[in-house]
Amino acid sequence: MMRRFAMLMALALSGTASAQPVVTSAGPDKVAVTVYRDPARGTRQFDLGWLQGYALVSETRRVTLPAGESEVRFEGVTAGIVPQSAIVTGLGEAVIEKNRDARLLSPGTLLAANLGQRLLLRRTSKATGQVREQEAVLRATEDGVVLQTAQGFEALRCSGINETLLARDVPLGLSAKPTLSVRVRSPQSVERDVTLSYISNNFDWQANYVGELSSDGRKLSLFAWLTIANGDDTGLADAATQAVAGKLNREYVWVSRGEATPIRLNCWPSGTTGDRGDELQESDEIIVTGRRIQLAVPRAVSAPAPPPPPSPERDVMAEEERLGDVRLYRVPIEVTVAAHSQKQVAFMRQPAVQVESLLRLRPDRGDFDRPIPRLLVTRNERSKGLGLPLPAGSLTLFGTREGRRILIGEGRIDDHTTGEKVEVTVASSTAIWARQRAVPDEEGGGYRLTLTNDLSTAQMAEVELPLGTKAVKVGKLTKRDGWMLWRVRLPANGSRELRYK
Repeated sequence: MMRRFAMLMALALSGTASAQPVVTSAGPDKVAVTVYRDPARGTRQFDLGWLQGYALVSETRRVTLPAGESEVRFEGVTAGIVPQSAIVTGLGEAVIEKNRDARLLSPGTLLAANLGQRLLLRRTSKATGQVREQEAVLRATEDGVVLQTAQGFEALRCSGINETLLARDVPLGLSAKPTLSVRVRSPQSVERDVTLSYISNNFDWQANYVGELSSDGRKLSLFAWLTIANGDDTGLADAATQAVAGKLNREYVWVSRGEATPIRLNCWPSGTTGDRGDELQESDEIIVTGRRIQLAVPRAVSAPAPPPPPSPERDVMAEEERLGDVRLYRVPIEVTVAAHSQKQVAFMRQPAVQVESLLRLRPDRGDFDRPIPRLLVTRNERSKGLGLPLPAGSLTLFGTREGRRILIGEGRIDDHTTGEKVEVTVASSTAIWARQRAVPDEEGGGYRLTLTNDLSTAQMAEVELPLGTKAVKVGKLTKRDGWMLWRVRLPANGSRELRYK
């Protein structure tokens, strides 16, 4: 008997001795982020709630390793971390394995981890405000939260009064923040600076251009914001930030967002036979105090607040660098990109871009009456006031009328390298109209196209027709970029006509 007892004690002691110490790094001391655009988005605006770009995040942390094997927990990594991309430097050959801890602290995971454990049940009378506390054992969480008290079994929140469950501590394996852990082996106790680098989803960036057109329509003052979006649950504070422009190939990698077990509360109040179910999602409040964790059960789950508008860094200009076949825009100061928000930094200011404002139409077959879209056309050259790479983004165009600034239109700019022709559709004016009618066969067939200008100034217009189109009697066509082109100047308060087939 004594021998068996000694063996059990030895096993218990060996298990205790073999328990690995845990070293927790609560957050990075320094962070750097390089944001890459969604390669499939094109010129579309990104959706902050569904970002398909990504980022390279590099964090610097200081940790103290004990002698022997230990677990180092890097808390506060992004929720969109791609675990297999993580690289830990500064630990030498001490790293044995790495893991992403997917079980985040939430009402569902907190209850699941406390199944069979004693919790504190707090009840507050609505009428008197009197608070009563008693111990309760958590017996079930799947189809409803079932508790066992000294009075018997009951379902949570079915007594008709406010009820709250309190846990005494955080169960092992649960983390309030996204966490990456590594198991290391160190021959001696040592303090080290560690760099953790990884790819993270839930990021994107785009250019937002703001232009002001001169009164004669020939000069454009062009300014551009670098807009960085963070759709992750983790914010990046005081980050050295840069963005990469260019189309990089990237293979799709599925990343779990972590375990998010909902809580379903079911009970059958007196006088009803239906199932009244209230499902609580991860947004339920968890209050962590020095002594216990409180799981509050609210009456209703409110919708999250809308994301705040972008916060521009007005006195900072991003610096452009060439990086192989792509362009790198480096923000010269550290900026904070908060969770589920955007940050804007200026990256271009071209005060005098030479542009041509013209109207362009590609007619359909058949009869129609419609306004003609207006374009701004230039070439990305120094002689035109540009001559630098233009990343894809939106353009908001303003003009001046009677000394007041007015919105003229909005358009999209595609990726353009130096030397390329740049064309942006910005508006459709109802003062300039296209009218097309089919010509009867007995009159030679084809179509008669009439362009009418109701403005007090002359306007340049282009009509692009399929190759092989021929002008009949009126108008002259030339070939350009795979189209037959009719280029005509519309007189003020006048019209021009083209007959073709």
